[in-house]
Amino acid sequence: MKDSSSRKAIITGGNSGIGNSIVRRFSEAGFTTVTGDIHSSGDIPGHFFQADLSHPEQTDRFCDKAREAIGTPDVLVCNAGRGIHEKLAEGNPDSWEKIFRINVFSAFRLIRAFVPEMVNNERGDVVFISSVSSTRPYPYGAIYAATKAALDIVAETLRLEVQPSVRITVIHPGVVDTGFFREMINGSQTPEDIGWGALEPDQVADAVLYAVNQPEGVALNDITIRPAGQPM
Repeated sequence: MKDSSSRKAIITGGNSGIGNSIVRRFSEAGFTTVTGDIHSSGDIPGHFFQADLSHPEQTDRFCDKAREAIGTPDVLVCNAGRGIHEKLAEGNPDSWEKIFRINVFSAFRLIRAFVPEMVNNERGDVVFISSVSSTRPYPYGAIYAATKAALDIVAETLRLEVQPSVRITVIHPGVVDTGFFREMINGSQTPEDIGWGALEPDQVADAVLYAVNQPEGVALNDITIRPAGQPM
């Protein structure tokens, strides 16, 4: 395991759910953390900056504040995201665009802001929180799944462009018991409705920490973690 006492991490979407668990796990491991989210519960370790990552200017401002707080991160976790559950023939394209801005375009801006510095330093990890849905379309899930499929392609392309200086990891969680389902822009589901069981967000955070703590020269590029009873 690497010594985390002087390492720095930026995690988006850290107010709740998987993002909050990642912030806490990293802080417990000795990282200095920065996170941003649209609002704060008031109990988040490290530095917190309010930002609505569906807005490009707020995303850029968050990047500036994060850099002022900790400089170049050792770990960048692109976690911020929201869900949507509606038919393609009935949904609202304006909402679809917002989902893409949060789930995909905020990651683009974070990559552009920090990865060049990480490459210059010849070290670092970029982690993308994707989903098993990126390769398994399902009814009412086209928009969300499409954003995660886009992240997968971005991650693999970035890996080819920056290896071996910077390691790239994609985490594909299955059903996780968080507020994600309550906070979807449209539609409603719960882990109980889905019926496959659910992970705890800390279990996903542990997978992220495990990946970034691998020895130098070892890259865990793809981790799928889901309830044992989940078929997809």
